[in-house]
Amino acid sequence: MGDSVDLQSIPDLLIQKIAIQDAQPVHPLFQGFTDALRQRFGEALDAIVLYGSCLHTSDLTEGIVDFYVLISDYQLAYSDHLLAYLNAWLPPNVFYLEIPASTGVMRAKYAVISTADFERGARHWFHPYIWARFSQPARLLYTRDDQIQKRIYRAQAHAILKFISSTLPVLESGSSNLETIWTSGLMLTYAAELRAERKGRAQHLVQLDPEFYNQLTVAAVPALSPLLSLQTDEQYHIGAVTSLKKLSTRIQWRLRRWQGRVLSILRLSKATITFRDCLDYAAWKIERHTGIKVEITPMLRRHPILWGYKVMWQLLRRGVLR
Repeated sequence: MGDSVDLQSIPDLLIQKIAIQDAQPVHPLFQGFTDALRQRFGEALDAIVLYGSCLHTSDLTEGIVDFYVLISDYQLAYSDHLLAYLNAWLPPNVFYLEIPASTGVMRAKYAVISTADFERGARHWFHPYIWARFSQPARLLYTRDDQIQKRIYRAQAHAILKFISSTLPVLESGSSNLETIWTSGLMLTYAAELRAERKGRAQHLVQLDPEFYNQLTVAAVPALSPLLSLQTDEQYHIGAVTSLKKLSTRIQWRLRRWQGRVLSILRLSKATITFRDCLDYAAWKIERHTGIKVEITPMLRRHPILWGYKVMWQLLRRGVLR
């Protein structure tokens, strides 16, 4: 059986499902973040996208909310030319934001990327940094206009197609289920970044909203044929691929792991400039996901980049980061 996949054609049903998901209501307190970001980026702002674990919690003072801020132009978005250069060189830039709430302080980190780079990341980037994140649930909190909205929907659709088509050749051909496909793909993308995730995290995410993943997978099937076909509800048939295709896909994922380590180190280094309290956030996240406490020493605070590499290497050796 052939193993080519038509990623140029996006099924209309997939766009429709994404539009419905993106329009789902969110907690009213998110409006405070939306207002702050609109004020911060002004006429450069194209869209605000909410994603991540905050979609599954009712207490927004627990943890950190994740946003992607899409802008039209890096130079227009910043008064600081260095930030514009860093954003264009290695998108996104990541910043920290706090706003007061009646129940306490709400915290967020937001990644800034141009709409054009977001589209390229979802469709063309070799590394899954964008297409892994936006094949998962998200909410569109603000868009400049209908044209930007449609571009985001298409980018998300490309992310889903890229995610599934990059996962399937690694799996055994024949009958498979929704959970196996998506859990396997998420685990591959986690391994392509320096992430501190508990075992079972990928499976847990799929189990939180299986209907979301099933609806989008069913809608994506026409563009993934003959690599994927629908058998029954949540049951799929993975088409056979050549041994060469299977080998090349495995090599690609291995290369993504090495590329991901380099990119993660560069992005973490960049975050020491853009992300206030980045060390405390990183230590909190590692402890939250693994239970292992990382001490922020005075030396680490004085030299966050150079000393941070040593800490990162220790965590890699202990298997905390993968």
